[in-house]
Amino acid sequence: MDARDFIKAGMSAERTLVVPAERTVGHFVPGMPFVYATPMMILEMEMTAGDAIRAALQPGWVTVGTEVDIRHLAAALVGATVRTTAKVVAVERRVIRFEVEAFEGTRKLGEGRHARGLVNVEMFNKRLGA
Repeated sequence: MDARDFIKAGMSAERTLVVPAERTVGHFVPGMPFVYATPMMILEMEMTAGDAIRAALQPGWVTVGTEVDIRHLAAALVGATVRTTAKVVAVERRVIRFEVEAFEGTRKLGEGRHARGLVNVEMFNKRLGA
Protein backbone atom coordinates (compact mmCIF):
# COMPACT_ATOMS: atom_id res chain seq x y z
CA MET A 1 0.00 0.00 0.00
CA ASP A 2 1.27 3.45 -0.90
CA ALA A 3 0.34 6.24 1.55
CA ARG A 4 0.68 8.81 -1.26
CA ASP A 5 -2.57 7.46 -2.74
CA PHE A 6 -4.73 8.61 0.19
CA ILE A 7 -2.77 10.84 2.58
CA LYS A 8 -2.07 14.40 1.46
CA ALA A 9 0.13 17.22 2.73
CA GLY A 10 -1.92 19.67 4.75
CA MET A 11 -4.08 17.10 6.55
CA SER A 12 -4.15 18.16 10.21
CA ALA A 13 -5.61 17.62 13.66
CA GLU A 14 -5.72 19.26 17.05
CA ARG A 15 -6.16 17.86 20.57
CA THR A 16 -6.68 19.54 23.92
CA LEU A 17 -5.52 18.20 27.27
CA VAL A 18 -5.83 19.54 30.81
CA VAL A 19 -2.52 18.49 32.35
CA PRO A 20 -3.09 15.96 35.17
CA ALA A 21 -0.51 15.30 37.89
CA GLU A 22 0.05 11.85 36.33
CA ARG A 23 1.65 13.46 33.25
CA THR A 24 4.22 15.54 35.12
CA VAL A 25 7.92 15.01 35.71
CA GLY A 26 7.29 15.04 39.47
CA HIS A 27 4.94 12.07 39.12
CA PHE A 28 7.70 9.98 37.54
CA VAL A 29 10.83 11.34 39.23
CA PRO A 30 10.85 12.05 42.99
CA GLY A 31 11.95 15.57 43.86
CA MET A 32 11.22 17.02 40.43
CA PRO A 33 8.65 19.76 39.77
CA PHE A 34 5.08 18.85 38.90
CA VAL A 35 5.26 20.27 35.36
CA TYR A 36 4.17 18.68 32.07
CA ALA A 37 6.75 16.02 31.23
CA THR A 38 8.50 16.07 27.86
CA PRO A 39 7.68 12.41 27.06
CA MET A 40 4.00 13.11 27.81
CA MET A 41 4.02 16.12 25.47
CA ILE A 42 5.60 13.97 22.77
CA LEU A 43 2.95 11.28 23.35
CA GLU A 44 0.21 13.87 22.83
CA MET A 45 1.94 15.13 19.66
CA GLU A 46 2.13 11.55 18.31
CA MET A 47 -1.54 10.93 19.09
CA THR A 48 -2.50 14.18 17.36
CA ALA A 49 -0.51 13.17 14.28
CA GLY A 50 -2.33 9.83 14.24
CA ASP A 51 -5.65 11.67 14.49
CA ALA A 52 -4.77 13.78 11.43
CA ILE A 53 -4.73 10.78 9.11
CA ARG A 54 -6.71 8.02 10.86
CA ALA A 55 -9.91 8.55 8.85
CA ALA A 56 -7.98 8.14 5.57
CA LEU A 57 -6.51 4.73 6.48
CA GLN A 58 -7.85 1.53 4.98
CA PRO A 59 -9.38 -1.03 7.39
CA GLY A 60 -6.64 -3.17 8.93
CA TRP A 61 -4.00 -0.45 8.61
CA VAL A 62 -2.58 1.83 11.31
CA THR A 63 0.41 4.09 11.71
CA VAL A 64 3.14 3.78 14.32
CA GLY A 65 5.59 6.42 15.44
CA THR A 66 9.05 6.02 13.93
CA GLU A 67 10.82 9.35 14.50
CA VAL A 68 10.61 12.32 16.84
CA ASP A 69 12.63 15.53 16.79
CA ILE A 70 11.02 17.73 19.43
CA ARG A 71 12.07 20.80 21.40
CA HIS A 72 10.35 21.39 24.74
CA LEU A 73 10.36 25.19 25.02
CA ALA A 74 8.37 26.06 28.16
CA ALA A 75 6.85 24.49 31.26
CA ALA A 76 3.14 23.96 31.95
CA LEU A 77 1.69 23.35 35.39
CA VAL A 78 -0.91 20.82 36.53
CA GLY A 79 -4.31 22.11 35.39
CA ALA A 80 -2.94 23.94 32.34
CA THR A 81 -4.89 23.50 29.11
CA VAL A 82 -2.50 22.34 26.42
CA ARG A 83 -3.46 22.39 22.74
CA THR A 84 -1.44 20.13 20.45
CA THR A 85 -1.44 20.41 16.64
CA ALA A 86 -0.10 18.18 13.88
CA LYS A 87 0.05 18.81 10.13
CA VAL A 88 1.20 16.47 7.36
CA VAL A 89 4.15 18.06 5.56
CA ALA A 90 5.39 15.15 3.44
CA VAL A 91 4.16 11.74 2.36
CA GLU A 92 6.40 8.89 1.21
CA ARG A 93 5.38 5.38 0.21
CA ARG A 94 5.15 4.09 3.81
CA VAL A 95 6.16 7.14 5.89
CA ILE A 96 4.11 10.22 6.76
CA ARG A 97 5.97 13.27 8.10
CA PHE A 98 4.40 15.91 10.36
CA GLU A 99 5.11 19.28 11.90
CA VAL A 100 3.86 19.23 15.50
CA GLU A 101 3.39 21.96 18.10
CA ALA A 102 2.04 22.36 21.63
CA PHE A 103 0.62 25.55 23.16
CA GLU A 104 -0.78 26.85 26.42
CA GLY A 105 -2.95 29.68 25.13
CA THR A 106 -0.70 31.51 22.67
CA ARG A 107 2.52 30.50 24.47
CA LYS A 108 4.36 27.79 22.54
CA LEU A 109 5.40 24.89 24.78
CA GLY A 110 6.96 22.65 22.16
CA GLU A 111 7.60 22.18 18.48
CA GLY A 112 9.23 19.80 16.09
CA ARG A 113 8.88 17.01 13.58
CA HIS A 114 7.42 13.54 13.83
CA ALA A 115 7.16 10.63 11.39
CA ARG A 116 4.72 7.73 11.36
CA GLY A 117 5.05 4.48 9.43
CA LEU A 118 2.13 2.79 7.66
CA VAL A 119 1.60 -0.74 9.02
CA ASN A 120 -0.76 -3.59 8.16
CA VAL A 121 -1.85 -4.84 11.60
CA GLU A 122 -2.28 -8.50 10.59
CA MET A 123 1.14 -8.72 8.92
CA PHE A 124 2.74 -6.81 11.80
CA ASN A 125 1.30 -9.20 14.39
CA LYS A 126 2.38 -12.25 12.36
CA ARG A 127 5.91 -10.92 12.10
CA LEU A 128 6.03 -10.39 15.89
CA GLY A 129 4.43 -13.75 16.61
CA ALA A 130 1.49 -12.10 18.37
